[in-house]
Amino acid sequence: METVEFILYVSEQVRSTKFYGKLLDLTPTLNVPGMTEFHLSKTVKLGLMPESGISNIICPAMPHPKIANGIPRCELYLKVTNPADYLECGIQSGGKNISELQARDWGDIVGYIADPDGHIIAFAKTTINSKL
Repeated sequence: METVEFILYVSEQVRSTKFYGKLLDLTPTLNVPGMTEFHLSKTVKLGLMPESGISNIICPAMPHPKIANGIPRCELYLKVTNPADYLECGIQSGGKNISELQARDWGDIVGYIADPDGHIIAFAKTTINSKL
């Protein structure tokens, strides 16, 4: 694999672009009607695609994504050096606090928020006891 791209289906592309841009402190590398991309690393991208756009491709074989809007169906698990700062920024940017920052039984210190569409975002810091 040369690159990996995770694409989240969103109800409002502009709102989600602003949310993730502020949260990740990144400028999109692509931002056109129908797709926004952020480079998270040299080989990993996060894409945002409107539910209405992907529905043209996957429906009727699959249910329309708007049916599941707000129901958590994925998690972005992002290891960072300062998870508390990311959690606070996410909440201030319109995300919902899901679980406070705390030591988890797999060894990481992790806090969880939900983006405006209900996708779960975990900000984690690896500890010496981490099993991941």
